[in-house]
Amino acid sequence: MITFFDNEIGMEPLFLTLKIAVLSIVLHLITGIVTGYFFLNKKSYVSRTMDILVTIPLFFPPIAVGFILLLMLGRNSIIGILFKRLFGIDFIFTFIGLLIASYVAGLPLIVKSIQNAVESFDTNIVEASYSLGKSKLYTYFLVIIPNIKGFITSGALLAFGRSIGEVGITLMLGGDIQGKTDTISIAIYNAVFSAEYAKAGFYSIVLGIISFFALLFFKNINKTSTRL
Repeated sequence: MITFFDNEIGMEPLFLTLKIAVLSIVLHLITGIVTGYFFLNKKSYVSRTMDILVTIPLFFPPIAVGFILLLMLGRNSIIGILFKRLFGIDFIFTFIGLLIASYVAGLPLIVKSIQNAVESFDTNIVEASYSLGKSKLYTYFLVIIPNIKGFITSGALLAFGRSIGEVGITLMLGGDIQGKTDTISIAIYNAVFSAEYAKAGFYSIVLGIISFFALLFFKNINKTSTRL
């Protein structure tokens, strides 16, 4: 807790946001790289279906996406009831709900980046790998992935920026429970509506600093990967 222009400002939203952001990046990278494998075959039913499912959240307003997830994962939904009974897990108004919101918000950006890279990758290199007896799995993970690191890094950066700034889906799944589910973006929203502009400004500056250093970090990784 710090004081800024006579406003008591808790740092819990910052720590919560960073925790969620780190976990989301890990999940985004895993999901993006794994799903990218299915885009090797552009005309397959699986790749077309995945493309539609991943692209839809980009066109839907976040609040609408959050509402759909609320219906799917709520305590009275089939999924919500099953997870509660089998594992004792609640998705709504919990840390898991916040993580899902962050994950869903940023996922399309990294998946689309990897998809574009995979689909535009030099087919001659892929065919050469196949002609040497290498499997599709080997070709993807040991030939294609090392050569599209820049796209993966760019996608991860976009997903990170989208995730830490998410409000609509977060409000639906995480609610607005002070000290528990209020991320830094939600804290800014609340501060503005309660006319605590110093607090809102402080959180905005902190969010800007995080975004700036995240950009530098990913750019450095991108430069390093292109030299290898």
